[in-house]
Amino acid sequence: MPDWITHLLHLLALPEVGLGTVFVVAFISATLLPLGSEPAVFALIKLNPELFWPAILVATVGNTLGGAASWWMGYGAHRMVDKARHGHDTHLRAIDWLQRFGPKACLASWLPVIGDPLCAVAGWLKFPFWPCVAWMAVGKFARYLTMTGGLLWVFPGGLPA
Repeated sequence: MPDWITHLLHLLALPEVGLGTVFVVAFISATLLPLGSEPAVFALIKLNPELFWPAILVATVGNTLGGAASWWMGYGAHRMVDKARHGHDTHLRAIDWLQRFGPKACLASWLPVIGDPLCAVAGWLKFPFWPCVAWMAVGKFARYLTMTGGLLWVFPGGLPA
């Protein structure tokens, strides 16, 4: 591996910078932008094993706040569409089943592909904000804990010298 890549990885893994990087990547990856944060969390923990719990918690907070931002985008989009339709409520039949679950549906926000749009749909459906955020946090924490633990189990060795 070229020296500059090794230097960059070590720089990004510094506790002061690494956790901030994990937060930003986790936040962005929870929006509708296609980005995965698990590699950043895994890399930080591989370089700094003592940061396991701080990295999991920072990633959970960043990803949950990103999901909350998606909720607000969905809510705002619904309000704009309702306003354009002169107050007539906008309703999509394809998401009727989500209404049966309510905010608990946000527990599935950890799922690849559908999880991030789900947060925006919860806002669109005007599900209560704080219960949605709480269910998002539970799902995202479980994902980071499971994914990172699994990756550490599959790749237990340290970095090559």
